[in-house]
Amino acid sequence: MSIKAFFLDFYGTVVHEDGEIISKICNQIKDNSKTEATLTEIGGFWWKEFSNLFQESYGETFRTQRVLETISLKNTLSNFGSTLDENILSELMYNHWMQPSIFDDSLEFFKQNNVPVYILSNIDNFDVNTAIAYHKLKVKEVITSEDVQSYKPRPEMFEKALKLCNLSKDEVLHVGDSLSSDVSGAMNVGIKSVWINRNNKEFKGKDEPNYTINKLDELLKFEMLVKN
Repeated sequence: MSIKAFFLDFYGTVVHEDGEIISKICNQIKDNSKTEATLTEIGGFWWKEFSNLFQESYGETFRTQRVLETISLKNTLSNFGSTLDENILSELMYNHWMQPSIFDDSLEFFKQNNVPVYILSNIDNFDVNTAIAYHKLKVKEVITSEDVQSYKPRPEMFEKALKLCNLSKDEVLHVGDSLSSDVSGAMNVGIKSVWINRNNKEFKGKDEPNYTINKLDELLKFEMLVKN
């Protein structure tokens, strides 16, 4: 196997996810609405609303991540009787997407890596490109859900990335933290997957990854597979 490019998910893989911001928003909803629901129940409802919209969004029905986030948050506020403004709360999320904290091991990976990196992210162009510029990361190309009008695990993003890098499926590895979007999505189109499992989660996926790592800089060991 000759690896000539890495396909990397971004949020949760290179930079921190938005879990802390989501918790803060759920706390505000609970305090404002005086609901008896727990924070877990509020967050769970929000996630279910978002997931339903997410799964239906592709092709002619595609809507950007910002739009889906705002609609799902508005539905959540309504469900729990909160009078908060979804647009104001959403700004907290957008600020994180544009300036997320980066993992130390990601900085080390980008410092040492010599293999072309393609970012594949279920996010809007502006947010991920702003975040990449903020951390001054060197990447070959960025392919987003907005570019292909669909979200991982659907195949369009992976197929677009293969066309851009002009490589075969056997010459790339896709790396991500999501078993459903990243591992299953890549494997469904015949690309080998690497699951980054920083918190040693129990595997509960449908498709088992080809490789598992705990930190992104462990990916550097795959450079030995590169042929000049």
